[in-house]
Amino acid sequence: MKLARNIIIALILGALVGIGMNMWAEDIFPKVDQYFFSPLGTIFLSLIKMLVVPLVFFSIILGTANIGDPKKLGRIGIKTIVFFLLTTAIAIILAIGLASIIQPGNIGQFETTGLEYKADKAPPISETFLSIIPTNPIQAMVEGNMLQIIFFAVFVGIAISYLGSKANTLLKVINQGNEVMMTLVNIVMKFAPYGTFGLLASAIGKQGLGAIKAMGLYMIVVILALILHMIIVYGTAISLLSRRNPVQFFKDFFPAMTVAFSTSSSSATLPVSMEIAQKKMGIPKAISSFVQPLGATVNMDGTAIMQGVATIFIAQVFNVDLTFGQLVTVVIIAVLASVGTAAVPGAGLIMLAMVLQSVGLPVEGIALIIGIDRLLDMARTAVNTTGDITCAAYITESEKRKGENFEDSNSNEEDSFELEGNSSY
Repeated sequence: MKLARNIIIALILGALVGIGMNMWAEDIFPKVDQYFFSPLGTIFLSLIKMLVVPLVFFSIILGTANIGDPKKLGRIGIKTIVFFLLTTAIAIILAIGLASIIQPGNIGQFETTGLEYKADKAPPISETFLSIIPTNPIQAMVEGNMLQIIFFAVFVGIAISYLGSKANTLLKVINQGNEVMMTLVNIVMKFAPYGTFGLLASAIGKQGLGAIKAMGLYMIVVILALILHMIIVYGTAISLLSRRNPVQFFKDFFPAMTVAFSTSSSSATLPVSMEIAQKKMGIPKAISSFVQPLGATVNMDGTAIMQGVATIFIAQVFNVDLTFGQLVTVVIIAVLASVGTAAVPGAGLIMLAMVLQSVGLPVEGIALIIGIDRLLDMARTAVNTTGDITCAAYITESEKRKGENFEDSNSNEEDSFELEGNSSY
Protein backbone atom coordinates (compact mmCIF):
# COMPACT_ATOMS: atom_id res chain seq x y z
CA MET A 1 0.00 0.00 0.00
CA LYS A 2 3.04 2.29 0.16
CA LEU A 3 2.85 2.83 -3.60
CA ALA A 4 -0.91 3.50 -3.44
CA ARG A 5 -0.35 6.00 -0.61
CA ASN A 6 2.30 7.85 -2.59
CA ILE A 7 0.09 7.93 -5.68
CA ILE A 8 -2.86 9.29 -3.66
CA ILE A 9 -0.64 12.01 -2.19
CA ALA A 10 0.54 12.84 -5.73
CA LEU A 11 -3.07 12.95 -7.00
CA ILE A 12 -4.13 15.33 -4.22
CA LEU A 13 -1.10 17.56 -4.73
CA GLY A 14 -1.64 17.53 -8.50
CA ALA A 15 -5.29 18.55 -8.11
CA LEU A 16 -4.43 21.36 -5.67
CA VAL A 17 -1.57 22.68 -7.82
CA GLY A 18 -3.71 22.47 -10.97
CA ILE A 19 -6.60 24.38 -9.38
CA GLY A 20 -4.25 26.92 -7.81
CA MET A 21 -2.45 27.69 -11.06
CA ASN A 22 -5.72 27.87 -12.98
CA MET A 23 -7.10 30.44 -10.51
CA TRP A 24 -4.05 32.53 -9.65
CA ALA A 25 -1.36 31.80 -12.23
CA GLU A 26 -3.31 31.32 -15.42
CA ASP A 27 -0.81 33.31 -17.47
CA ILE A 28 2.19 31.14 -16.65
CA PHE A 29 0.33 27.80 -16.52
CA PRO A 30 0.78 26.99 -20.26
CA LYS A 31 4.56 27.25 -19.96
CA VAL A 32 4.71 25.29 -16.70
CA ASP A 33 2.46 22.65 -18.24
CA GLN A 34 4.50 22.48 -21.42
CA TYR A 35 7.88 22.11 -19.72
CA PHE A 36 7.00 20.36 -16.45
CA PHE A 37 3.53 18.84 -15.91
CA SER A 38 2.98 17.34 -19.37
CA PRO A 39 6.52 15.91 -19.69
CA LEU A 40 6.17 14.18 -16.30
CA GLY A 41 2.89 12.58 -17.35
CA THR A 42 4.06 11.75 -20.87
CA ILE A 43 7.23 10.03 -19.66
CA PHE A 44 5.25 7.84 -17.25
CA LEU A 45 2.60 6.95 -19.84
CA SER A 46 5.23 6.18 -22.45
CA LEU A 47 7.13 3.90 -20.07
CA ILE A 48 3.96 1.95 -19.23
CA LYS A 49 2.73 1.77 -22.84
CA MET A 50 6.17 0.55 -23.90
CA LEU A 51 5.49 -2.64 -21.92
CA VAL A 52 1.86 -3.24 -22.91
CA VAL A 53 2.22 -4.97 -26.30
CA PRO A 54 4.94 -7.48 -25.34
CA LEU A 55 3.25 -8.14 -22.00
CA VAL A 56 -0.15 -8.81 -23.60
CA PHE A 57 1.45 -11.03 -26.25
CA PHE A 58 3.44 -13.10 -23.74
CA SER A 59 0.65 -13.31 -21.17
CA ILE A 60 -2.09 -14.34 -23.62
CA ILE A 61 0.14 -17.10 -25.02
CA LEU A 62 0.92 -18.32 -21.50
CA GLY A 63 -2.70 -18.12 -20.41
CA THR A 64 -3.92 -20.04 -23.45
CA ALA A 65 -1.16 -22.66 -23.24
CA ASN A 66 -1.72 -23.17 -19.50
CA ILE A 67 -5.47 -23.55 -19.95
CA GLY A 68 -4.61 -26.21 -22.51
CA ASP A 69 -7.88 -27.90 -23.44
CA PRO A 70 -9.62 -25.95 -26.27
CA LYS A 71 -13.01 -26.83 -24.73
CA LYS A 72 -11.92 -25.32 -21.43
CA LEU A 73 -10.59 -22.25 -23.26
CA GLY A 74 -13.89 -21.86 -25.11
CA ARG A 75 -15.85 -22.22 -21.87
CA ILE A 76 -13.77 -19.56 -20.12
CA GLY A 77 -13.96 -17.27 -23.16
CA ILE A 78 -17.76 -17.50 -23.36
CA LYS A 79 -18.21 -16.88 -19.62
CA THR A 80 -15.86 -13.89 -19.82
CA ILE A 81 -17.68 -12.25 -22.75
CA VAL A 82 -21.12 -12.89 -21.19
CA PHE A 83 -19.95 -11.37 -17.89
CA PHE A 84 -18.62 -8.26 -19.65
CA LEU A 85 -21.75 -7.75 -21.78
CA LEU A 86 -24.11 -8.32 -18.84
CA THR A 87 -22.34 -5.87 -16.52
CA THR A 88 -22.19 -3.31 -19.35
CA ALA A 89 -25.96 -3.60 -19.81
CA ILE A 90 -26.53 -3.19 -16.06
CA ALA A 91 -24.18 -0.17 -16.03
CA ILE A 92 -26.06 1.75 -18.70
CA ILE A 93 -29.47 0.90 -17.19
CA LEU A 94 -28.25 2.20 -13.82
CA ALA A 95 -26.92 5.37 -15.49
CA ILE A 96 -30.17 6.03 -17.36
CA GLY A 97 -32.19 5.52 -14.17
CA LEU A 98 -30.07 7.94 -12.10
CA ALA A 99 -30.00 10.60 -14.81
CA SER A 100 -33.79 10.35 -15.23
CA ILE A 101 -34.32 10.80 -11.48
CA ILE A 102 -31.80 13.62 -10.82
CA GLN A 103 -32.32 15.32 -14.23
CA PRO A 104 -28.99 17.19 -14.58
CA GLY A 105 -30.04 18.67 -17.95
CA ASN A 106 -33.10 20.41 -16.52
CA ILE A 107 -31.21 22.36 -13.86
CA GLY A 108 -29.37 25.44 -15.03
CA GLN A 109 -29.12 27.16 -18.41
CA PHE A 110 -27.13 25.63 -21.24
CA GLU A 111 -26.29 27.51 -24.43
CA THR A 112 -27.14 25.22 -27.34
CA THR A 113 -26.85 27.64 -30.25
CA GLY A 114 -23.68 27.36 -32.25
CA LEU A 115 -22.68 24.00 -30.80
CA GLU A 116 -20.45 22.02 -33.14
CA TYR A 117 -19.12 18.50 -32.92
CA LYS A 118 -17.94 16.37 -35.80
CA ALA A 119 -18.53 12.72 -34.95
CA ASP A 120 -16.08 10.19 -36.33
CA LYS A 121 -17.81 7.24 -37.92
CA ALA A 122 -17.17 3.82 -36.47
CA PRO A 123 -16.76 0.95 -38.93
CA PRO A 124 -19.66 -1.54 -39.17
CA ILE A 125 -19.60 -4.10 -36.36
CA SER A 126 -19.23 -6.90 -38.91
CA GLU A 127 -16.11 -5.22 -40.30
CA THR A 128 -14.66 -4.86 -36.81
CA PHE A 129 -15.07 -8.57 -36.11
CA LEU A 130 -13.60 -9.54 -39.49
CA SER A 131 -10.61 -7.28 -38.92
CA ILE A 132 -9.78 -9.14 -35.68
CA ILE A 133 -7.82 -11.64 -37.79
CA PRO A 134 -4.45 -9.97 -38.53
CA THR A 135 -2.99 -10.27 -42.00
CA ASN A 136 0.34 -9.22 -40.52
CA PRO A 137 0.83 -9.92 -36.78
CA ILE A 138 3.97 -7.78 -36.66
CA GLN A 139 2.07 -4.81 -38.07
CA ALA A 140 -0.67 -5.37 -35.46
CA MET A 141 1.97 -5.14 -32.73
CA VAL A 142 3.50 -2.00 -34.24
CA GLU A 143 0.07 -0.34 -34.42
CA GLY A 144 -0.95 -1.62 -30.96
CA ASN A 145 -4.12 -3.28 -32.30
CA MET A 146 -5.02 -5.23 -29.17
CA LEU A 147 -7.80 -7.37 -30.64
CA GLN A 148 -5.52 -8.61 -33.41
CA ILE A 149 -2.64 -9.19 -30.97
CA ILE A 150 -4.93 -11.18 -28.66
CA PHE A 151 -6.28 -13.27 -31.56
CA PHE A 152 -2.78 -14.16 -32.80
CA ALA A 153 -1.48 -14.87 -29.30
CA VAL A 154 -4.42 -17.21 -28.59
CA PHE A 155 -3.58 -19.15 -31.77
CA VAL A 156 0.08 -19.44 -30.76
CA GLY A 157 -0.94 -20.59 -27.29
CA ILE A 158 -3.25 -23.26 -28.71
CA ALA A 159 -0.46 -24.51 -31.00
CA ILE A 160 1.97 -24.72 -28.06
CA SER A 161 -0.64 -26.65 -26.08
CA TYR A 162 -1.12 -29.13 -28.93
CA LEU A 163 2.63 -29.64 -29.37
CA GLY A 164 3.12 -30.44 -25.69
CA SER A 165 6.68 -31.33 -24.76
CA LYS A 166 7.93 -30.46 -28.26
CA ALA A 167 7.33 -26.76 -27.49
CA ASN A 168 8.71 -26.76 -23.94
CA THR A 169 11.73 -24.64 -24.89
CA LEU A 170 9.59 -22.00 -26.60
CA LEU A 171 7.12 -21.95 -23.70
CA LYS A 172 10.00 -21.48 -21.27
CA VAL A 173 11.32 -18.53 -23.32
CA ILE A 174 7.86 -16.94 -23.40
CA ASN A 175 7.46 -17.47 -19.65
CA GLN A 176 10.82 -15.82 -19.03
CA GLY A 177 9.86 -12.97 -21.35
CA ASN A 178 6.72 -12.46 -19.30
CA GLU A 179 8.76 -12.38 -16.09
CA VAL A 180 11.08 -9.78 -17.62
CA MET A 181 8.07 -7.59 -18.46
CA MET A 182 6.74 -7.91 -14.90
CA THR A 183 10.14 -6.92 -13.52
CA LEU A 184 10.18 -3.86 -15.76
CA VAL A 185 6.71 -2.96 -14.45
CA ASN A 186 8.12 -2.87 -10.90
CA ILE A 187 10.89 -0.56 -12.07
CA VAL A 188 8.57 1.77 -13.98
CA MET A 189 6.08 1.99 -11.09
CA LYS A 190 8.72 3.73 -8.97
CA PHE A 191 8.07 6.73 -11.22
CA ALA A 192 4.27 6.46 -10.85
CA PRO A 193 3.73 9.17 -8.15
CA TYR A 194 5.62 11.75 -10.22
CA GLY A 195 3.75 10.78 -13.38
CA THR A 196 0.34 10.92 -11.72
CA PHE A 197 1.15 14.34 -10.25
CA GLY A 198 1.98 15.69 -13.70
CA LEU A 199 -1.06 14.10 -15.36
CA LEU A 200 -3.58 15.43 -12.84
CA ALA A 201 -2.02 18.89 -12.48
CA SER A 202 -2.16 19.24 -16.27
CA ALA A 203 -5.75 17.97 -16.56
CA ILE A 204 -7.14 20.07 -13.68
CA GLY A 205 -5.14 23.12 -14.65
CA LYS A 206 -6.54 23.09 -18.18
CA GLN A 207 -10.16 22.60 -17.08
CA GLY A 208 -10.32 24.80 -13.98
CA LEU A 209 -13.19 25.21 -11.55
CA GLY A 210 -15.26 27.10 -14.13
CA ALA A 211 -15.85 24.04 -16.29
CA ILE A 212 -16.48 21.89 -13.22
CA LYS A 213 -19.06 24.32 -11.81
CA ALA A 214 -20.88 24.62 -15.13
CA MET A 215 -21.25 20.87 -15.49
CA GLY A 216 -21.19 20.06 -11.79
CA LEU A 217 -24.48 18.17 -11.54
CA TYR A 218 -23.74 16.13 -14.67
CA MET A 219 -20.37 15.17 -13.18
CA ILE A 220 -22.01 14.25 -9.86
CA VAL A 221 -24.50 11.93 -11.58
CA VAL A 222 -21.77 10.18 -13.58
CA ILE A 223 -19.53 9.74 -10.52
CA LEU A 224 -22.47 8.57 -8.37
CA ALA A 225 -23.40 5.98 -11.00
CA LEU A 226 -19.77 4.79 -11.18
CA ILE A 227 -19.60 4.40 -7.39
CA LEU A 228 -22.93 2.56 -7.19
CA HIS A 229 -21.94 0.23 -10.02
CA MET A 230 -18.65 -0.51 -8.28
CA ILE A 231 -20.27 -1.20 -4.91
CA ILE A 232 -23.50 -2.93 -5.95
CA VAL A 233 -22.62 -4.82 -9.15
CA TYR A 234 -18.94 -5.60 -8.59
CA GLY A 235 -19.35 -5.96 -4.83
CA THR A 236 -22.15 -8.49 -5.32
CA ALA A 237 -20.20 -10.40 -7.96
CA ILE A 238 -17.12 -10.53 -5.72
CA SER A 239 -19.14 -11.70 -2.71
CA LEU A 240 -21.58 -14.14 -4.33
CA LEU A 241 -19.84 -15.32 -7.51
CA SER A 242 -16.21 -15.15 -6.37
CA ARG A 243 -16.84 -15.89 -2.67
CA ARG A 244 -14.37 -13.27 -1.54
CA ASN A 245 -14.47 -10.34 0.86
CA PRO A 246 -15.27 -7.25 -1.27
CA VAL A 247 -13.56 -4.85 1.16
CA GLN A 248 -10.31 -6.85 1.12
CA PHE A 249 -10.64 -7.32 -2.63
CA PHE A 250 -10.91 -3.59 -3.35
CA LYS A 251 -8.15 -2.84 -0.84
CA ASP A 252 -5.71 -5.22 -2.55
CA PHE A 253 -6.57 -3.91 -6.02
CA PHE A 254 -6.51 -0.24 -4.99
CA PRO A 255 -2.98 0.51 -6.31
CA ALA A 256 -4.08 -0.54 -9.82
CA MET A 257 -7.21 1.60 -9.51
CA THR A 258 -5.08 4.66 -8.70
CA VAL A 259 -2.90 4.02 -11.77
CA ALA A 260 -6.03 3.62 -13.92
CA PHE A 261 -7.40 6.89 -12.53
CA SER A 262 -4.24 8.84 -13.27
CA THR A 263 -3.53 7.40 -16.73
CA SER A 264 -7.14 7.17 -18.05
CA SER A 265 -6.05 4.05 -19.96
CA SER A 266 -7.06 0.45 -19.27
CA SER A 267 -4.24 -0.78 -21.49
CA ALA A 268 -1.65 1.34 -19.70
CA THR A 269 -2.91 -0.02 -16.36
CA LEU A 270 -2.77 -3.62 -17.55
CA PRO A 271 0.84 -4.39 -16.50
CA VAL A 272 0.11 -3.21 -12.95
CA SER A 273 -3.32 -4.82 -12.62
CA MET A 274 -2.05 -8.19 -13.86
CA GLU A 275 0.88 -8.22 -11.48
CA ILE A 276 -1.39 -7.44 -8.52
CA ALA A 277 -3.92 -10.07 -9.62
CA GLN A 278 -1.32 -12.81 -9.96
CA LYS A 279 1.05 -12.04 -7.11
CA LYS A 280 -1.25 -10.54 -4.48
CA MET A 281 -4.82 -11.68 -5.15
CA GLY A 282 -4.30 -15.35 -5.96
CA ILE A 283 -5.68 -15.21 -9.52
CA PRO A 284 -4.05 -18.04 -11.54
CA LYS A 285 -1.72 -16.73 -14.21
CA ALA A 286 -3.58 -18.73 -16.86
CA ILE A 287 -6.86 -16.94 -16.08
CA SER A 288 -5.39 -13.50 -15.38
CA SER A 289 -3.34 -13.63 -18.58
CA PHE A 290 -6.41 -14.40 -20.65
CA VAL A 291 -9.24 -12.44 -19.00
CA GLN A 292 -7.59 -9.13 -18.08
CA PRO A 293 -6.05 -8.25 -21.50
CA LEU A 294 -9.37 -9.15 -23.15
CA GLY A 295 -11.24 -7.00 -20.62
CA ALA A 296 -8.88 -4.06 -21.13
CA THR A 297 -9.87 -4.18 -24.80
CA VAL A 298 -13.63 -4.83 -24.77
CA ASN A 299 -14.95 -4.21 -21.23
CA MET A 300 -16.36 -0.68 -21.00
CA ASP A 301 -18.74 -0.47 -18.02
CA GLY A 302 -17.50 2.97 -17.00
CA THR A 303 -17.82 4.23 -20.57
CA ALA A 304 -21.35 2.79 -20.78
CA ILE A 305 -22.29 4.75 -17.64
CA MET A 306 -21.03 7.95 -19.22
CA GLN A 307 -23.06 7.23 -22.34
CA GLY A 308 -26.23 6.57 -20.39
CA VAL A 309 -25.98 9.75 -18.33
CA ALA A 310 -24.85 11.83 -21.34
CA THR A 311 -27.75 10.59 -23.50
CA ILE A 312 -30.38 11.54 -20.89
CA PHE A 313 -28.56 14.82 -20.15
CA ILE A 314 -28.47 15.86 -23.81
CA ALA A 315 -32.12 14.84 -24.28
CA GLN A 316 -33.10 17.03 -21.30
CA VAL A 317 -31.06 20.00 -22.51
CA PHE A 318 -32.74 19.84 -25.94
CA ASN A 319 -36.19 19.12 -24.40
CA VAL A 320 -36.57 15.74 -26.08
CA ASP A 321 -38.66 13.09 -24.31
CA LEU A 322 -37.29 9.63 -25.00
CA THR A 323 -39.81 6.79 -25.14
CA PHE A 324 -39.32 3.47 -23.38
CA GLY A 325 -38.55 1.88 -26.75
CA GLN A 326 -35.85 4.46 -27.42
CA LEU A 327 -34.30 3.84 -24.00
CA VAL A 328 -34.18 0.10 -24.78
CA THR A 329 -32.50 0.99 -28.08
CA VAL A 330 -29.90 3.04 -26.18
CA VAL A 331 -29.05 0.04 -23.99
CA ILE A 332 -28.79 -2.39 -26.91
CA ILE A 333 -26.71 -0.07 -29.11
CA ALA A 334 -24.35 0.81 -26.26
CA VAL A 335 -23.75 -2.85 -25.34
CA LEU A 336 -23.10 -3.89 -28.94
CA ALA A 337 -20.95 -0.84 -29.63
CA SER A 338 -18.80 -1.57 -26.57
CA VAL A 339 -17.38 -4.55 -28.46
CA GLY A 340 -17.81 -3.23 -31.99
CA THR A 341 -15.71 -0.10 -31.42
CA ALA A 342 -13.16 -1.70 -29.10
CA ALA A 343 -10.19 -1.19 -31.41
CA VAL A 344 -11.20 2.29 -32.60
CA PRO A 345 -9.29 5.30 -31.17
CA GLY A 346 -11.55 7.56 -29.09
CA ALA A 347 -14.05 4.71 -28.78
CA GLY A 348 -16.02 6.34 -25.94
CA LEU A 349 -17.15 9.41 -27.87
CA ILE A 350 -17.68 7.40 -31.07
CA MET A 351 -19.94 5.05 -29.12
CA LEU A 352 -21.83 8.03 -27.66
CA ALA A 353 -22.32 9.49 -31.15
CA MET A 354 -23.74 6.13 -32.33
CA VAL A 355 -26.13 6.03 -29.37
CA LEU A 356 -27.34 9.61 -29.93
CA GLN A 357 -27.89 9.00 -33.64
CA SER A 358 -29.86 5.81 -32.93
CA VAL A 359 -32.54 7.78 -31.02
CA GLY A 360 -32.47 10.96 -33.09
CA LEU A 361 -30.65 13.22 -30.62
CA PRO A 362 -28.29 15.93 -31.96
CA VAL A 363 -24.67 14.76 -31.96
CA GLU A 364 -23.66 18.40 -31.43
CA GLY A 365 -24.75 17.93 -27.81
CA ILE A 366 -21.46 16.11 -27.20
CA ALA A 367 -19.79 19.55 -27.33
CA LEU A 368 -21.47 20.33 -23.99
CA ILE A 369 -19.70 17.52 -22.15
CA ILE A 370 -16.43 17.18 -24.02
CA GLY A 371 -14.77 19.91 -21.94
CA ILE A 372 -14.90 17.89 -18.73
CA ASP A 373 -14.77 14.44 -20.33
CA ARG A 374 -11.03 14.13 -19.59
CA LEU A 375 -11.68 14.33 -15.84
CA LEU A 376 -14.53 11.83 -15.92
CA ASP A 377 -12.48 9.54 -18.13
CA MET A 378 -10.11 9.05 -15.21
CA ALA A 379 -12.89 7.78 -12.94
CA ARG A 380 -14.54 5.50 -15.49
CA THR A 381 -11.19 3.91 -16.42
CA ALA A 382 -10.76 2.91 -12.77
CA VAL A 383 -14.18 1.24 -12.95
CA ASN A 384 -13.37 -0.52 -16.24
CA THR A 385 -10.16 -1.96 -14.78
CA THR A 386 -11.94 -3.11 -11.63
CA GLY A 387 -14.50 -4.90 -13.79
CA ASP A 388 -11.70 -6.84 -15.47
CA ILE A 389 -10.27 -8.17 -12.19
CA THR A 390 -13.79 -8.90 -10.88
CA CYS A 391 -14.42 -11.09 -13.93
CA ALA A 392 -11.07 -12.84 -13.46
CA ALA A 393 -11.96 -13.61 -9.83
CA TYR A 394 -15.38 -14.95 -10.90
CA ILE A 395 -13.82 -17.18 -13.58
CA THR A 396 -11.31 -18.46 -11.00
CA GLU A 397 -14.06 -19.48 -8.56
CA SER A 398 -16.23 -20.89 -11.36
CA GLU A 399 -13.43 -23.14 -12.59
CA LYS A 400 -12.59 -24.14 -9.03
CA ARG A 401 -16.13 -25.45 -8.60
CA LYS A 402 -15.62 -27.61 -11.67
CA GLY A 403 -12.57 -29.14 -10.05
CA GLU A 404 -10.15 -27.43 -12.45
CA ASN A 405 -6.65 -26.65 -11.26
CA PHE A 406 -4.26 -24.28 -12.99
CA GLU A 407 -0.53 -24.36 -12.47
CA ASP A 408 1.87 -22.15 -14.37
CA SER A 409 4.09 -24.04 -16.77
CA ASN A 410 7.86 -23.85 -16.36
CA SER A 411 7.69 -22.28 -12.94
CA ASN A 412 8.52 -23.45 -9.47
CA GLU A 413 5.99 -24.13 -6.75
CA GLU A 414 6.41 -20.69 -5.22
CA ASP A 415 5.42 -19.01 -8.47
CA SER A 416 2.47 -21.26 -9.30
CA PHE A 417 -1.07 -20.26 -8.44
CA GLU A 418 -3.61 -22.88 -7.56
CA LEU A 419 -7.32 -22.45 -7.16
CA GLU A 420 -7.22 -23.27 -3.47
CA GLY A 421 -7.37 -19.49 -3.05
CA ASN A 422 -5.57 -16.81 -1.11
CA SER A 423 -5.70 -16.79 2.66
CA SER A 424 -6.56 -13.08 2.57
CA TYR A 425 -10.01 -14.05 1.42
